[in-house]
Amino acid sequence: MPRQLVTISHHVARIMLHNPPANVLNLSMLKELELVLNEVEEDEYVRVVIMTGTGDFFCAGADINELVHLSTMRSGSEFAVRGQSLFSRIERSEKPVLAAINGTCVGGGLELALACHVRIAAAGVMMGLPEIKLGLIPGFGGTQRLPRIVGPSKAAEMILTGESLRAEEALRIGLVSRVVPSHELMAEAEAIAALITARGKAAVEAALHAIRGGLDIPLSEGLAREAELFGRLCSTPEKQEAVHAFLEKRQPRLAKTEA
Repeated sequence: MPRQLVTISHHVARIMLHNPPANVLNLSMLKELELVLNEVEEDEYVRVVIMTGTGDFFCAGADINELVHLSTMRSGSEFAVRGQSLFSRIERSEKPVLAAINGTCVGGGLELALACHVRIAAAGVMMGLPEIKLGLIPGFGGTQRLPRIVGPSKAAEMILTGESLRAEEALRIGLVSRVVPSHELMAEAEAIAALITARGKAAVEAALHAIRGGLDIPLSEGLAREAELFGRLCSTPEKQEAVHAFLEKRQPRLAKTEA
């Protein structure tokens, strides 16, 4: 039975995918992940989320034993929509979600990582979208998010061949932002999370809103949205304090969320 392990401290929620041996995304795990996300989203203490896996896998994607029973267009579409809805919810989260890719990350596992806002990986881990080898295509958003991240040519190569690549190549093409030794992975993720929690909450939320919204609209509309959000932030106490602190060469005294 899958059980996602959640710990919360210093305004950071850590979700560890736990469904041995490969942390596959069967229906039970998807349901449990939905419940975990509900708790994290409703917890005002949490400012950042780190998602990682247990064992040698981040996540190996959909459960092949369940894919076998998807034999109609309706059942297949409903399965895809369920995964898409969950991952879109992660992408739209007002709290930054970091994927700390600790091990093999393929299929729906990579699609889960693609929905996160920041991806860092342990050196040498393998990532890919092998669905084409099963006569399928990525169904949890991979055909849409991967081209936006690495470009249409590289995305097409990965999707059409189904071949995986190592973390180092993933870094080169922009699929992940950092690669570190495996024993340093969580410390690196925690360091990034700490930097984010030190920033103003309103500014972080506005930045996420501008980034994700700009991907789905023309540049002119994205620029207008960016200007609007920038203008809103200019009137916030957090912005005023941060600017004064910079000029006075001190750390900003931002309002702290109660522990």
